[in-house]
Amino acid sequence: MTNPAGTRTAGRFPVVAWALWDCGATGVNAIVITFVFSVYLTGEVGAGLPGSTTPTAWLGWALFAAGLAVATLAPVTGIWVDAAHRRRTVLAVLTGVVIVLTASMSQIRPDYHYLWLGLVLLALTAACSDLATVPYNAMLRELSTPDTSGRVSGFGAASGYFGSVLLLLVAYFGFMGGGDGDTRGLFGVSTHDGWPARLVVLVAAGWFALFALPLLVGTRTRTPVLEAPTSSPGLLWAYRKLWADLKDQWDRDRNVVYYLAASAVFRDGLTGIFTFGAVLGVSAYGVSGADVVLFGMCALVVAATGAVLGGLLDDRIGSKPIIVGSLVAMIVVALVMMTLHGPSAFWVCGLLLCLFIGPVQSSARTTMLRMSVEGKEGAAFGLYTTTGRAATFLAPILFTTFITVFGTDRAGMGGLVTVLAMGLVAILFVRVPRVTA
Repeated sequence: MTNPAGTRTAGRFPVVAWALWDCGATGVNAIVITFVFSVYLTGEVGAGLPGSTTPTAWLGWALFAAGLAVATLAPVTGIWVDAAHRRRTVLAVLTGVVIVLTASMSQIRPDYHYLWLGLVLLALTAACSDLATVPYNAMLRELSTPDTSGRVSGFGAASGYFGSVLLLLVAYFGFMGGGDGDTRGLFGVSTHDGWPARLVVLVAAGWFALFALPLLVGTRTRTPVLEAPTSSPGLLWAYRKLWADLKDQWDRDRNVVYYLAASAVFRDGLTGIFTFGAVLGVSAYGVSGADVVLFGMCALVVAATGAVLGGLLDDRIGSKPIIVGSLVAMIVVALVMMTLHGPSAFWVCGLLLCLFIGPVQSSARTTMLRMSVEGKEGAAFGLYTTTGRAATFLAPILFTTFITVFGTDRAGMGGLVTVLAMGLVAILFVRVPRVTA
């Protein structure tokens, strides 16, 4: 029996290898951007920095520059990887750059003279890591059929969550936690000269290299028979092609453009929940700093579980119902959370929020795949990444505005709820292809 036209099948190993790359990549992001290196930069490295601008503010500017770079280059990267045979090459190059940059961070000492170099390395790592998701997401078409894309996407998202948890466990217990005052972790790392954080970034670089190898070396991209070999496009050509594709997309199906805008808003709300959740836990709900780290690990596990369950349900009822239902649940939970007090309320409501974050993230990616045109996945995910970056100002601005207006940190959650509600309203007006049995 032959497969129906337009469908593909992939063995288990390519799918597992694809998911393992996410396991390594998100682990690096957790160490470099969120929990370890960024904190090390703004705390130990930036201590004593002269001038009125704080290290935290400089970190914000560095990530803003990284976001601009991604917004500029992601669509072009998508054009380059529309040809399936280029996806592996682009992914391999960007992965290698991220690994080298991450390893280089081990040379950043706790001296404010090293702050600028550390910020440059962090910004470049964040930009290259985001750009690498363009060819990576485009590979989903090669590994799944229309009937299995939801569960494959959910499996990849869950792998990323679990990868972050495992690497954080290794970092905390092996290099950063406990100790006798002069040493940290099970390996007895000296606290002198910032070695706990510096060794952790080396481990993160090796972690990514290990988990990326199966996809980059152990599998082979299957180039469609109808794909004609083309020469590598130049930068100006890529932008002309991008503009032509945008006009063509608008004329062919404006729903894709509407979806890009809607998803940018609600994805920024999800990012805001993760970004500001720990801050609210400490300042508004009385959770200790150590317990916040423990909560973070639990939150990632819960989000991964939600991504798997959501992916399975996605293949049955479609992506849009998953996104809408999860956003409604998150808004209700967040509103209830604003009326409660104490660490217990934060744990229960916070973990419920994370349970619904996973399905939204997974189904958002699956929706983009189902709405993209065959052979144009790279350009679609390039725009998907770009629009996601374009809306990153919404959550921080509304979070801060609500705190300023109402005079309490707890009100910041109201700003995040507003972003989620805006995304919910926007997605209701998007027509998404139905799942066929």
